[in-house]
Amino acid sequence: MKYLIALIFFLAPAVHAQASAFHVLAFYSETVEHDHVDFAHQAIKFYAAHAQRDHFDFTSTTNWDDLNAANLAHYELILWLDDQPHTPQQRAAFEEYMKHGGGWLGFHIAAYNDRDTRWPWFVSFLGGGVFYGNNWPPLPATLTVDDKSHPIAAHLPETFLAPPNEWYIWKPSPRLNKNIKVLLTLSPSNYPIGFKDTIQGGDLPVVWTNTQYRMLYMNMGHGDRIFASDTQNHLFEDALIWLGTSQVKPQP
Repeated sequence: MKYLIALIFFLAPAVHAQASAFHVLAFYSETVEHDHVDFAHQAIKFYAAHAQRDHFDFTSTTNWDDLNAANLAHYELILWLDDQPHTPQQRAAFEEYMKHGGGWLGFHIAAYNDRDTRWPWFVSFLGGGVFYGNNWPPLPATLTVDDKSHPIAAHLPETFLAPPNEWYIWKPSPRLNKNIKVLLTLSPSNYPIGFKDTIQGGDLPVVWTNTQYRMLYMNMGHGDRIFASDTQNHLFEDALIWLGTSQVKPQP
């Protein structure tokens, strides 16, 4: 019996290490638009439920001052669910984290920028596109997978119907940036999309990565129905796993 107990104690650290192959910290706010808060709450439940099966440690916080060098050193990947940093200190910490190989997964409003944002590095990080408009109300839309060979598209068909969302359009399109790889696009078959606010046409990337960094942006994230699609849920899960386990270094 004593040998069995000793074996259990010997193996315990290895089992724990496997269960926490990488560490994720999700940032969100409770004081932003309620539809974005609803998404954040559901996203936290979604990723927390998958953490043990997919071998990662998942933590969430509403304290954006946790976006500092000392704290970020403990995480391979951070998520922005419904907001972004606002103080110079938080922004500077994020820039350094990403420049040194940190991972980022941002949803929907996390990428919002306009003339009042005053964060040029972040605009460049996203590919140079500035928020130009959106449809209203939130509507389902057919998405096209641009690159089926990419790891985050492993469980995706060539096209699928995404749940209702507020779809953002950017000017100029991030696709025009040589460092941006677009992975999913709003299908032109959706146009015109919207009733009160209508997008008539144009290139509307939905998911993309800046190959200079270990990052992904996803336009989904408005309301409490985003997780209604098993197909899209596979995308959310595979995206986090790819970012958390990727050994590919950002391009110089």
